[in-house]
Amino acid sequence: MNKEIKFKYIFEEGYNPKYVNGAYGGVSPMGEIIVNFYLERIPLPKEDIHELNTEGQIGSIKERNPKDFNNIMIRYIQSGIVLSLEQAKSIYAWLGNNIEEAEKIENMKQKALKEQSDQE
Repeated sequence: MNKEIKFKYIFEEGYNPKYVNGAYGGVSPMGEIIVNFYLERIPLPKEDIHELNTEGQIGSIKERNPKDFNNIMIRYIQSGIVLSLEQAKSIYAWLGNNIEEAEKIENMKQKALKEQSDQE
């Protein structure tokens, strides 16, 4: 006898996937894997003070706040997850399979671009 199960996906109101480009975390004292996802980006200044030329046009920046603006990188934490070791291994395998599939697609795209370039 063939058995099956159907999974229905229910999305929380306001579900909105986020772009992330990094993660920070580790292993908790309970042995759980903790992952905090972030978007790393350059900061935006709180304020810029520009010179005005004699015609009243905006000139070069005189001052930027915060003062250490050029030494700052923002890591905006968007969400985090806590996983059991078993679930982390399962997601690790799932990610590996999807990475392989994405690499195949990328290789096909590169091959097509090369063939197109060779024909020109």
